[in-house]
Amino acid sequence: MWRARRARYGELVQWDTSEHHWLEGRGEKLYLIAMIDDATSHLSARFVRHDSTEENLRQLGSYLEQRGRPVAVYTDKASLFHATPQAIHHRDAPAQQLTQIGRALKELNIEWIAAHSPQAKGRIERSFQTAQDRLVKGLRQVRAKDLDTANQYLQQVYLPFWNRRFRRPPRLAGDAHRPVPRETNLDSVLSIRRSRTLDQDHTIRWEGVIYRLDRKQIASGMRGARVQVEQRLGGNLWLHWRTQILPLERCEAKARQPGESPVRITRAAPVRSAAEKARAKQRLLDARRRLSEAYTHLPNRPIWQAMRDSSLRAGELR
Repeated sequence: MWRARRARYGELVQWDTSEHHWLEGRGEKLYLIAMIDDATSHLSARFVRHDSTEENLRQLGSYLEQRGRPVAVYTDKASLFHATPQAIHHRDAPAQQLTQIGRALKELNIEWIAAHSPQAKGRIERSFQTAQDRLVKGLRQVRAKDLDTANQYLQQVYLPFWNRRFRRPPRLAGDAHRPVPRETNLDSVLSIRRSRTLDQDHTIRWEGVIYRLDRKQIASGMRGARVQVEQRLGGNLWLHWRTQILPLERCEAKARQPGESPVRITRAAPVRSAAEKARAKQRLLDARRRLSEAYTHLPNRPIWQAMRDSSLRAGELR
């Protein structure tokens, strides 16, 4: 069914990614992440190498810094935005888990609305159709071959052209965007968070690397506790412990010097006197002589008897 535009700028933003041969084989494969205002068709976008959670969070962060928080965003049901309901194994389990982007939107108090078909978000789909014609031609004219050149043309030429040519005034005056609260740490909100268990030595393993807490920040009750580890878009790791957010440091393995042998821990041999060593050596020689005599007389008696006698002699030596 046809839906009228929202009345004010910032009430609803359509958000999607277009996969296309933007460079026409001249360079690497790129994706276009775009956000278009439903009321005015004001467009913001950027080229990325991967349609990933991190790149979409960066696009959201850029939008928030330039315009503020929209009232709602309108996306498809891709796994970046929508988590498939998991089986509930106990009654306290949530019916639906939030994705990383869903969690960030919830913390920013931005409503997420799901589109049930591509036609439902037709405004951004039509903008992609226009870009796949005009933007591709513009990139061809400037001979863009890499991500930086493509983004430079997109920001300096194509987006200003689009917003002059296709932007329209809203039905109601005013801006529905809200400022980001001062106490909000955007770097923390726009991050990847996972649940981990703090080891007994106050370390955590993340993607095959061990990280540790500073000694001054260690508190009682941390060992074996279930915590949240936060990887920010800059790559730094932070630990959520109760009401605190603590930085994590990477544990660097000590490099072995050339020619240095690894340290081995061996059990110390008991200290014996010279007389004890001589007696032990003589007992060993006597045992070998008796075993040799037993095998020498082996053909003259049954094998089971020789084996029995050898076992008895061996027991006498213990």
